[in-house]
Amino acid sequence: MKPLFSKGPSLGVRLVALVVLSVSLMVVDARFDYLKPMRSQMGLVLTPFYWLADLPVRAWEGVRDQFASHSELLAENERLKAESLLMQRRLQKLATLTEQNVRLRELLNSAALVDDKVLVSELIGVDPNPFTQRILIDKGEKDGVFQGQPVLDASGLMGQVVEVMPYSSRVLLLTDTTHSIPVQVNRNGLRAIAVGTGNPERLELRFVADTADIKEGDLLVSSGLGQRFPAGYPVAVVKEVIHDTGQPFATIRAVPTAKMNRSRYVLLVFSDRRTPEERATDAAEAQVEADRQAAEAAAQGTAQPPAQAPAAAPATAPQAQAPAPAAHPPAAQQAHSSAPAQPGERSRN
Repeated sequence: MKPLFSKGPSLGVRLVALVVLSVSLMVVDARFDYLKPMRSQMGLVLTPFYWLADLPVRAWEGVRDQFASHSELLAENERLKAESLLMQRRLQKLATLTEQNVRLRELLNSAALVDDKVLVSELIGVDPNPFTQRILIDKGEKDGVFQGQPVLDASGLMGQVVEVMPYSSRVLLLTDTTHSIPVQVNRNGLRAIAVGTGNPERLELRFVADTADIKEGDLLVSSGLGQRFPAGYPVAVVKEVIHDTGQPFATIRAVPTAKMNRSRYVLLVFSDRRTPEERATDAAEAQVEADRQAAEAAAQGTAQPPAQAPAAAPATAPQAQAPAPAAHPPAAQQAHSSAPAQPGERSRN
């Protein structure tokens, strides 16, 4: 009869046997490829056990996310809204800078096309009176601004300075009811007077004969007859021509080329304020001075070859060379001596 509880190997023997088996398997797995198929099959069998072992951890994380996601989403939503507002503000600023850059480039281009000296100014105020068309700019007497100075933007004439302060000035726009400017049709030179209507988008031509050669689309430019605005600057484009039977004058409406309500940067024109007589006198004096300088340059150019010959001569014959110029002056020296006398001879004649 066998005993009820048979004794097996001791725990120490079992431990040693398992250690030896483990070391043997590790050596075989490291040096040979015999155990790779077995390891793959064991991994496939043990995958469900891995998933079951990880299930409590994943369940706890899911419950925690359910309770914490609401507050986190609210905080993240607020943060994204703030970032969106900041980005929109930067985008608006970028759009403003882009438009400002375009306007400044247009001003620089227009300044390069005019012959007069110009000064860039910025609009800082608009007259609140609805019955006047006036603006305030940031340049004044300290910058050389004077009363009556023409003002234009990148598209055409805007008006003139009517009040000068130390650091600012008031500009009366062309569209004011009290303002008028002499213009001419660029196509045929027909002269007229453009008068403001109080509407920033419209001018009217007064006292134009009903039979005058003017039509829609004609460009009106400043004629310069008023001696206030320089000639040749764009003023308006004819929009409508109405012929009324029996009336001696036609009704002509035009649209200003300048952007009266949209321009923020303007140009102050420093035109030539001399009278026609002063311009003619200055031009004649400049021509005489240019002729004199040209004559002196030509005389000096022809006198250089003879001047080199005495320098190359021997130093032992100074007395023989001295009388020669006095007795028989060369042609080049005669030209040199007579060139400065030409202005005097002209004045005596």
